[in-house]
Amino acid sequence: MAAPTITPLGYAMGAEVTGLDLREPIDPATRRVLYDAWLRYVVLVFPGQHLTPEQHIAFSRNFGELDDHASQAPETLLEGYPEILVVTNKQRLGKPSGTRNTGRNWHTDLSYTIRPAKGALLLCQEKPPVGGDTMWANLTMAYETLSPKMRGILEGLEAVHDVTLVKGIGQRDPAIVQEMKRRNPPVVHPMVRTHPETGRKSLLAGERVSQILGFSEEESRALLDFLNAHATSPEFVYRHRWRVGDIVLWDNRCTCHVALPDFDQTKPRLMLRCSLKGEAEGRLADPAPPPDKEAMIQAVAALS
Repeated sequence: MAAPTITPLGYAMGAEVTGLDLREPIDPATRRVLYDAWLRYVVLVFPGQHLTPEQHIAFSRNFGELDDHASQAPETLLEGYPEILVVTNKQRLGKPSGTRNTGRNWHTDLSYTIRPAKGALLLCQEKPPVGGDTMWANLTMAYETLSPKMRGILEGLEAVHDVTLVKGIGQRDPAIVQEMKRRNPPVVHPMVRTHPETGRKSLLAGERVSQILGFSEEESRALLDFLNAHATSPEFVYRHRWRVGDIVLWDNRCTCHVALPDFDQTKPRLMLRCSLKGEAEGRLADPAPPPDKEAMIQAVAALS
């Protein structure tokens, strides 16, 4: 098999891989080249790949074990292929798609579960004439450009990730949302992660983080807002303008991303995603303590 050509696309991350037909199996040497390029460039773009579900799944398995999407609503999966999530604004089963607004705020995939995805491979099958871009932010660069004092503050901190902060979740079927909440209670992850393969540290930032443990609500909000603004600064971001047949692989262990609604919503957009099962585990957040009845009585009395 001929060696692929790898061309950098951006300063922060991103490279295009050409010279491969992903409908065919790749040999071990090519797999090693691609895997090393993935760790180096974080986001890999494979243009002109028109894959069947079986081929999409087979290629994805070169980068790790696939997630079975147990955290997702069953109706959002491709029929007969639970490894593939359907991200589309097209109607499905006679109803508005449950993924029509997926990814509209900055997030790390499945951070609201105890095992965020290792990575993902997203295949573009249909796209609007213009727009519908996706942006990725390099959370390793974001961490490494913080001051030593701020990095010291963040070390050891933990934060709560909550599925209810998925943007647009309130527009989905209430019964499906209730089931998503049941499957995905709030979880706790460290705010600084060490990549299991490169050894480099990164933030675990994004807009689906509700609270920093040990901080007041106001302190949490101020610090989270600062970190999210810093992490998504233009110099850390790669923006991808999709073409039909693009398959994009990203490392979810050191990035966050956002799917932009910058297109005519009446035009179809259809993407298929395989997720790689994550290595690291978080833990369930402690439930909020029940209200102290006596304290409530005293608080009300103080206001009377």
